[in-house]
Amino acid sequence: MSGVDIHDFGTTFKAYRREILGQVPLYGELHRFIPALASWYGATIIEVPIKNIVRERGVSHYGISRTFRVFFDLITIRFLLKYLSRPLHFFGTVGMFSILAGCAVSSWLILQKLLHRTDVMSQHGPLMIFSAVLLLAGLNMLAVGLLGEMQVRHYHEPSQRAPYSVDRVLRAPNEESTISE
Repeated sequence: MSGVDIHDFGTTFKAYRREILGQVPLYGELHRFIPALASWYGATIIEVPIKNIVRERGVSHYGISRTFRVFFDLITIRFLLKYLSRPLHFFGTVGMFSILAGCAVSSWLILQKLLHRTDVMSQHGPLMIFSAVLLLAGLNMLAVGLLGEMQVRHYHEPSQRAPYSVDRVLRAPNEESTISE
């Protein structure tokens, strides 16, 4: 789910370059996913297999509650890495599905009213309210996506910040120096 092709995120034996770790924003318990975050910032991730030593004494504190926390952190990482610079792709998709579902239900209710002369409010009142909620929720999701896009644009434009990091710039020799040689 993280997009990084390594087998073991849990082992604490890791090595990083200082420049990358300086760019990776860590909060909460996201330290488990430093490889995924570092990869998003342009780092090359390599896995070197190690031999895990069997626990000689003590009891593991890794229980079901910790599993849920790790799972929620993984969902957070997946969301951040995939939609951080384009929130409308997520919220817009959810919003459009909600709007389309609301329109489909509303259309069916209108057809029931016109073709079968059904009293829609008395026979399908909750369904009518549900379709209205779907439409409004879809519009809200679209609005949240647009606001997110404005936030991303506002973040990147003032200082011309790029949504990536550059390790080094390689320049080709210019034409004048090539011609004179």
